[in-house]
Order: sequence, then C-alpha cells, then structure tokens
Amino acid sequence: MAEQTAYKEQKRKTIPITLDKLPAGKDMYEYGGGERYSKKLPEGVTRGNIYKDVIRIGWPAFIELMLTQLVGMFDQIQVGAVGPYAISAVGLSNQPKFLLMTAFMSMNVGTTAMIARARGRKDADTANLFLRQGLALTFVLSVIMSIVGYIFARPLCAFMGAADPQTLDAATEYLQIMMIGMVGLALTNVVTSALRGVGNTRAPLIYNIISNCVNIFFNWVLITGHLGFPRLEVRGAAIATVIGQSTAFIIAMIVITTTKGFVHLDWKLSGFKLKKAAISDIVRIGLPAAGEQLVMRAGMIIYTRIVASLGTNAYATHTICMNIQALTFMNGQAFAVSATSLVGQSLGKKRPDMAQAYSKASQNTGFAVALIFAAAFLIAGGWIVGLYTDVEEIILAGEKILLFVAFVQPFQSSQLILAGAMRGAGDTKFVAYITAFTMLVVRPVIAALLIYVFHMGIMGAWYALAADQLIRTLLVFMRYHSGKWKTTFKSATESAKA
Repeated sequence: MAEQTAYKEQKRKTIPITLDKLPAGKDMYEYGGGERYSKKLPEGVTRGNIYKDVIRIGWPAFIELMLTQLVGMFDQIQVGAVGPYAISAVGLSNQPKFLLMTAFMSMNVGTTAMIARARGRKDADTANLFLRQGLALTFVLSVIMSIVGYIFARPLCAFMGAADPQTLDAATEYLQIMMIGMVGLALTNVVTSALRGVGNTRAPLIYNIISNCVNIFFNWVLITGHLGFPRLEVRGAAIATVIGQSTAFIIAMIVITTTKGFVHLDWKLSGFKLKKAAISDIVRIGLPAAGEQLVMRAGMIIYTRIVASLGTNAYATHTICMNIQALTFMNGQAFAVSATSLVGQSLGKKRPDMAQAYSKASQNTGFAVALIFAAAFLIAGGWIVGLYTDVEEIILAGEKILLFVAFVQPFQSSQLILAGAMRGAGDTKFVAYITAFTMLVVRPVIAALLIYVFHMGIMGAWYALAADQLIRTLLVFMRYHSGKWKTTFKSATESAKA
C-alpha cells in the first residue's frame, strides 16, 4: 500500500517552487496579510529564489503568447497583400469576436485562481474538481456565444463601422468562420488556464507551437493560393485559424487526459455535475472579470468606431499598429500568468508575504522586457509597419504611432502584471472598476475630443490610448500598494472543507 501511495504521489508530481519549503499560515492575516506593501522577504528566501520561480513559469508562457500573437501578425501581413480593405475587415471582426469570447474567457480567471489555491494546499482532488466545473460551464457558454455570433455576424460587423460593402462582406464571412471554431478554442483555454494555475506553462507552449505551425501553413496555402489550393483571401485566413485552433484542442485534451500531473481529467460524466460551492467560487472571481472584459470590449468598440470614421486607410493604419501593440501585451500577460499562479498558490497556503514577493518580481521582470520592446519600436518602427503594407501614407503614419506604443510599454506591462496578481488573489472587482473608468470614460472621451474637436486625426486616437494606459497604471499601483487585495476573497469551497 505504501508503495502504491508513493507511486501515485510521484505520478501526481508538481513543479517545485520556493513556496513549497515554507510552513503554511494559519489565516490570511498571518505573515503580513493585513499590511501595506513591504519589501521584506520571508526568512530563508532570497530574491534569486523568487525570480527563479517567476521566470520558470513565465518564460514558457511568454514564448507561447508571443508565438500566438506573431501568427496573428502573420495573418495580418498575409491579408495585407490582398489590400487595405482586407486588413480593415479582419480588424473590424476581431472586436465582436473578442466580445463574444468574454463570457468563457473571464470564467477561466476564476478557474486559474481556484486551481492555484488548491495547488498551494496540495489538494489535487479540489484542483481537478475546478477543472471539470470549468469545462462544463465553458462548454455551455461557448455553444451559446458561437450560435449568437454566427447568426448576428453581419449586423455586428456593420455596427463596427465597415466603410464599404466589400469590407462588410469580408468581415462578416471572417467572423462566421471564427464562430464555428469557438467551442474548441474555449475548451482549450480552460485546459491552458488549469495548467497555468499549477505552474505548468510548458505543456501549453508545446501544443500551441504545433497549432501555430499548422495555422501558418494553412495561411500560406489558403490566403493567396499555393500548392493547388484556391485563393480564399480573408476567408482563407479564418479557415487557417480555425484549423490551428482545432489542432490545439485535440492535443490539449490528450495532454490533460493522459498525463498524470497535478491536474488530470477523467471522463466520468458524474464528475461534470455542477457543484454549487465550486461554481460560486469560479463565478465570484470570473463575473467581475467578465464585467471588466465586457466594459473593455464596449470601450474598444466605441473607440474603434471613432477611428473607423476617419476612413479605410486611417483605420488600416490603426489596425496594423494595434496588431503590433498586441504583440507587446504578450509580455505583460505572460508574467501576469506567473503572478496569477504564484499569488494564488501563496494565498492557498496562507502566505500573503510570498504572494507580494512573487507579484513584485513578476512586475519587475516584465518591466525589463518592456524596455526592450520600446527600444525596438523607436529604432525600427517604420520598417515593422512596412512588413504589413507598401502604402507610403500608412507606413509614415504608423511609424509615428509606434512612438506612442514605445512610450506606454513600461506602464502597460506593470499594470497588466499587477492586475494579474490581484486576479490570482480573487480581487477582480477593483480591477473591473479601474477598467470601466479608463475604457468607457478616459479613452473614448479624449479620442472623440481630439479627433472631432481638435481635428488631430488618427494621432488623437493614440494620445487617448496613452492617457488611458497612464491613468490605469496609476490606479492599479494605488490598489496594489494598499495591500487590501491579499485578503479580499473568501472561498466557499475552502470554507465548506474547513
């Protein structure tokens, strides 16, 4: 029996971190849980230990997210060969797509946070309960959203401000094809969130690399027509993306069902029966995150419509620069994965001091990478925009806009990572309030004022974006340094087990 138990524990092994060597706290207020920000580390823990854990989890997530975004950039570059209307069509359809994805993507925040807490307590049964609950909830939500998106694709794209029938037709077709693959994408994201919650970022890296390679290949053969395939243009980009996403889904399911890691999926139907306490925990964290994302997407739709009113070439410029900026978000999001996972695990073990140490180290690491991005845009901005198009007007305007992108890098990465830390702690409401203020008030109001009143054109839109990032960073820093995020969430599942 002892040998069987040892074997089971070996097969359920976790990725070791410094936190594992420390004693658990008795409550959340022990080890500085009620204190404001402090630089003091726990006894016997060095900054080298902390940064090692952050980078071990963060670097695979960084590579994965960067590669995924690079594939998105490759989509835009390939589509750019078709013409400005095609760039605009993909850009216009992306906002409704992201809006529809909000419901299930936000619930993954709750899944990650709760699985991370279970990992901190070494409670594999509870971690796997949250995995099954997350999959069941996401399946229902993604089916509903995909049907809605497919049926209403044309009015959604028209609402975004398509400037001409050709752009509207292409955007509608792109969005409908993307909706066909939404369920598989949604379930893959649950598996990825669960693995990240326990610090396993290498498995998602592997299956996303394979997925991206498949996507790139089909982009090449379908967008402009190679190897005897027809030239499908915007439609080809959408089909290639869905094929790549489906590949990731198949591999992710194989990983989570065959690998005996800390989180492991069995297919007993009884295991997917919704549990009130578990769903309550996921929803209480995920619902404010959903509100945040809905507000963000609503703000982006308003902002996008303002920019789209400037014409096809101006919006094509904006789409290219937003696509390039999205690459830099991967830095903040990757080390936010470290922060979310390590903060959740620390608070699961009732070690708020370690939660603070991990979150600050994650922020510092992302800040350093952000400076590299900023330097690249300052030096080679025009060349980067030129990869998308040969239209001189677009290249010159895009080069100027990338100066704004360079400027906001340190602020953008810091607020993304610290917001990720607060999500790992379950403090999603305050982050939602901050996003609501900046996305619904700051960005669209300043953009409208500078474009319509001061006639600054597309540059006014990017002054507004910079103002949004600066104010958002200030508000996130204020919340983080208050220390309140460490003790704000009380788990119903943990209380039921106590």
